[in-house]
Amino acid sequence: MEYLEFELPIKELQDQLQKCQLIGEESEVDVSETCKKIEKKLLETKKDIYKNLTPWQRVQLSRHPDRPYTLDYIKALCGDTFLELHGDRNVKDDKAMIGGLGKIGDQTYMFVGQQKGYNTKTRQYRNFGMSNPEGYRKALRLMKSAEKFGIPVVTFVDTPGAYPGLEAEERGQGEAIARNILEMTRLQVPIITVIIGEGASGGALGIGVGDRVLMLENTWYSVISPESCSSILWRSWEYKEQAAEALKLTAPDMKKLKLVDDIVKEPLGGAHTDREATFLAVKNAIEKNYDVLKNLSPKDLVNERMDKYINMGVFKG
Repeated sequence: MEYLEFELPIKELQDQLQKCQLIGEESEVDVSETCKKIEKKLLETKKDIYKNLTPWQRVQLSRHPDRPYTLDYIKALCGDTFLELHGDRNVKDDKAMIGGLGKIGDQTYMFVGQQKGYNTKTRQYRNFGMSNPEGYRKALRLMKSAEKFGIPVVTFVDTPGAYPGLEAEERGQGEAIARNILEMTRLQVPIITVIIGEGASGGALGIGVGDRVLMLENTWYSVISPESCSSILWRSWEYKEQAAEALKLTAPDMKKLKLVDDIVKEPLGGAHTDREATFLAVKNAIEKNYDVLKNLSPKDLVNERMDKYINMGVFKG
């Protein structure tokens, strides 16, 4: 397992625990008491570190290479029922944006989400989770199909932003994202959005308009990444920690500002430390929110969604 810089005290204790257990196995010395002491210290250190995370440390956790991605969630939630659908019927199939039909229990959902790679080859194949315009148009095509058949939509947001290349701009990146935001506000089926990693800029908003927007505990959602913000304001990446603090991009900040509806708790140490528990928490959150939304008529659903977004940022002096 990979460790981030602030997790190194945990790594040291885990190494000590392994050595202690090894000594116990290879010799007749009773090391059980020592092992128990190290285990206790390890748990205390974990609690101390993870309960006092800075915004920048949460950003680092959201990018952890071992963290589960969209397809991991879909496979865990749907099993063999997932049928991936491809292409925007216009340019090509964007590998950074995936989508398709799947079942959680007896209920069918249309899943849409950004997918990152887990090694150099797949990261290039998935374009580092940065979608082109055809990715957003594919997402919209799938959401419109879901609306046609009365199927609720679940979106998983995990992107460092929409792809900023010249060819993406030539094919209408801004228009594709704006079109998605417009169409999602008036889609006549429930939309549940889950931020599972990075939620950066318009790249996240392109599939982020939902009746219920949920954030995992160690994720972030903002108009800009801390590094980019730092480079614009201070002409250097060195101030990224200050930028992360100022941007109010963590899940508690977003909930306080009423920009997201709920926070999904992660296991101690982040989603990657206990994937099964994370998948179960996300599954329960989706089912719980859908149980409420399914009772609303399409008209009420759209009206409530519109009101929710219109009221964002309203300031009463």
